[in-house]
Amino acid sequence: MTELDIALREAKLAAQQLSESWEEINLLYTIGEILGRTLNLDDASRTILNEISETVGAKLGAIYVHDASSGLLRPVAVLGADAAKMTPIAIDDTASVAAHIFRTKEPMLVREGEMQSPLEALVRKGAMLSAPIMWTSPTGGVALGVVTLSGRRTGAHFTAGDQKLVAAIASQIGAAIRIDHFLKDSLATERLAHEMQLAHELQMRLLPSPGVVAPDATCAARVEPALSVGGDFYHLFKLGQGRTGVLIGDVSSHGYQAALIMALTMSAMAIHAQNSDDPAQAIAALLASLAHELSETEMFLSLCYVVIDPARGELRYANTGHPHAFVVAADGTVDRLTATDPPLGLGVEAPRGSRRAWQRGSDLLVLFTDGISDARDDRGRVLGEARVLEVVKARRAEAPQRVVDGVFALLEGHMGRVTPEDDQALVVLRS
Repeated sequence: MTELDIALREAKLAAQQLSESWEEINLLYTIGEILGRTLNLDDASRTILNEISETVGAKLGAIYVHDASSGLLRPVAVLGADAAKMTPIAIDDTASVAAHIFRTKEPMLVREGEMQSPLEALVRKGAMLSAPIMWTSPTGGVALGVVTLSGRRTGAHFTAGDQKLVAAIASQIGAAIRIDHFLKDSLATERLAHEMQLAHELQMRLLPSPGVVAPDATCAARVEPALSVGGDFYHLFKLGQGRTGVLIGDVSSHGYQAALIMALTMSAMAIHAQNSDDPAQAIAALLASLAHELSETEMFLSLCYVVIDPARGELRYANTGHPHAFVVAADGTVDRLTATDPPLGLGVEAPRGSRRAWQRGSDLLVLFTDGISDARDDRGRVLGEARVLEVVKARRAEAPQRVVDGVFALLEGHMGRVTPEDDQALVVLRS
């Protein structure tokens, strides 16, 4: 062989290698384009599988994606077989090539007759080339799925170059899967946040305007849930003949279940308060209405229901385990409306009532939940009931709204940027 022949042969070999490399580079570029412009991962997977098969000359293939919730490799794209007949593969299946590749996280050329699985029979004929779909995280590689190819058209064996190419493409698919998961998670989070905001707005609409008791009384109130929805609430009732009903409640938890109990309580109490001017009787009727729900959810409910009758100079109330209920007199004297019964849901006896004198125009009714008094700062220090009452006493001659503003200014100053651990509610009323 002359030097010219040798040179021509080397040039031909180099051209062939360059052509093969160009095909691989072009395929990787094409797949990058596909993934970049396709939002639907299933559609992209089918297109990618077709592109790979054309390059390596495979008639059969599949792309599997791992479903973490079930521990299965689910086929998202199938070549040369009926996708409807494909069956998911458990990742611990010892006969499956796809499961083996997923566990080992290494590409593999499987010869004909090796690792035969009936679950892969539709997409396998002879030898099989398989590569893991990987995502490289800061803590290491994470397997997300598997690519399998089989039934080479030329009858030739898959090569190490084919294996390297498919592994590179699988890495691109891995990035696409992570982006797809991220987008779905982001959309789900955004959707949940929107639904929670709607739930919060709905719950706030359930709370009455303090103006509903005017002109019989002047009232101000504020509720701040720890989550978007919560279990602290108040209700106001105009009972006729100048009488005013005031209810504050605290469900033993917060979140959706607490919000449900809160909504049921408000609905039922709107009926029972109008049917009886005796707070104890109204709460007894409420307990009968809520008994099943409290038992099923294993929750309990602290309440204080007050009926003020200025014409008689009397305040009557029933208190089922609610600790923060007070009357503040014009001279600053603070009188606690002590609990008459345990919280609803913890006892079976009929609630009892109590009464005291009420000074029209000067006495101030103050009801709040423990989310206010138990609020903690960034060092874990509790605000405390005493500091709340100090603000109330200092502003006792002012309008109820000024009292509410003062308490929440104290609360916000104490907590700073600390996220509240419990719902917070406050009602202040003067008749």
